[in-house]
Amino acid sequence: MLNHIHIWNFAIVEKLDLALDDGLTVLTGETGAGKSILLNALGLALGDRADTDVVRHGADKAEVSVSFDTRDNPAAENWLREHELDSSNECIIRRTIGTSGSKAFINGKPSPISMLRELGEMLVDLHGQHEHQSLLKKSSQAELLDAFAGNTTLLQQVATAYKQWKQLQDEFQRLSQASSDRDAQLELLRYQVQELENLSLAENESEQLEEEHKRLANANQLLTTSETAMQRLQDNEELSISQVLSRCLVDLQGLQSVDSNLSSVTEMLDSASIQLTEAIGELRHYINNLELDPGRLELVEQRLNEIHTLSRKHHVKADELVTLLPQLQSQLAELEEADIRLENMEQNIAAAADEYLKLANKLSQARQKAANELSKQVTATMQELSMNGGQFQVQLDSLAEGEFSSQGLERAEFLVSANPGQPVKPLHKVASGGEISRISLAIQVCTTKSAIIPTLVFDEVDVGIGGRVAEIVGQKLRALANNRQVICVTHLPQVAALGQNHLQVSKQVDRDLTITQIQPLQTEQRVDELARMLGGLEITEQTLSHAREMIERAEA
Repeated sequence: MLNHIHIWNFAIVEKLDLALDDGLTVLTGETGAGKSILLNALGLALGDRADTDVVRHGADKAEVSVSFDTRDNPAAENWLREHELDSSNECIIRRTIGTSGSKAFINGKPSPISMLRELGEMLVDLHGQHEHQSLLKKSSQAELLDAFAGNTTLLQQVATAYKQWKQLQDEFQRLSQASSDRDAQLELLRYQVQELENLSLAENESEQLEEEHKRLANANQLLTTSETAMQRLQDNEELSISQVLSRCLVDLQGLQSVDSNLSSVTEMLDSASIQLTEAIGELRHYINNLELDPGRLELVEQRLNEIHTLSRKHHVKADELVTLLPQLQSQLAELEEADIRLENMEQNIAAAADEYLKLANKLSQARQKAANELSKQVTATMQELSMNGGQFQVQLDSLAEGEFSSQGLERAEFLVSANPGQPVKPLHKVASGGEISRISLAIQVCTTKSAIIPTLVFDEVDVGIGGRVAEIVGQKLRALANNRQVICVTHLPQVAALGQNHLQVSKQVDRDLTITQIQPLQTEQRVDELARMLGGLEITEQTLSHAREMIERAEA
């Protein structure tokens, strides 16, 4: 519900800090006092278009801030969480308008105006000529009808069945599209698979071939360098490294008896001699096995060329060709089995469609029954609200044959006729703001148990009525306020008397400056205000007594 509204430099309001309670709150005041300013400011906070004309004369900018308790509003709570704007069951919206433009904030975070509108429709329903009045939108009308019918569970079942059918349908379309190009795809895939199968590439083969190619291509250099090293180590005609090392070792070993400090040196030379002998043996073995094989080099180069050609063709690395083959084989098998899969999928789609239609038809029946009942109730309530001969009708328009939707097989629309003899028209085409407000009131009264939005605001709901009908309007508003917060701008004492909270709007002129103020009224102040509304230039004791009686009767 709406807890507070703060207004600064808006229109002719310099500063207003207003706390609001639950129940029925009525706003009254002299004509032209500025009763609509509060609603305009609220509308601005909820995403109405901004105009710099609303900035109070002499001020740089206007600002409106509203706060809501969202504990009993799961839709708004979920929305705030989804947008990471949650703030412990509280929602604060702030809007500023100045020469530099308009800015908006939700729980302290800058937000686009579109988000204000989206959230605002979950917080407040404005009844009158307002852009974001939910009842003027077909989607809200359908939601209200389903809530009235108690279709929540059935709606979820229909949405689930639709999702399952749609997923199968989309998969079928994908396979069908693939099937239409299947011949060309099959030919390509079979060719690609055959190429890779013929290649018969082993894991790590390309890497091993690269190593072998490098060795074969440099065989001459390897042999020449190895033989030179062998000659230097052992086969030198003058004195090889091996011979030098052996002589040094013999000489030093003979001197160990003279100086034991040479022991460590001789041990190292002895170890070096052993390793050198092993290295010579390994090198001789390497030379004996090293072959100059131009034929093998040609085969390796040919194999590598085949591998690199296919890797470039498939835009993958050479070593990835091994994993590419099973992927292409799987695609080929899927395409070759497409006909069988399509046939099976057609059966699954038919079964899913049958399940959807069973639930959707059940939903259609429930909607039709609820539409008839809601039409009767709202039409009857319209007669009580001085709309004699008016009609209300819930029209259900079926979707095209074979068309499915997650919301069922039809769309709901509210149609009305405010005057006898006139054809029913969509609710948003009713011209009079007062008529729209009264029709909205009638709809809300009839659907109050299925309330979706916690705060209702009615503007001009009592235009063109009076007497007994005005009291009925007040009673309807009071009944709505049993489980909703209701705010109503009224000109009629019969409606104002039934308010549980009373706000008076007044206008004052101070040194050529006009200022609007809003203040809550207590019992005696309410009596004076109702007496003023009851009429006459002079307020008599009789008028005051009548006003007091109206308030006492309303509280009885």
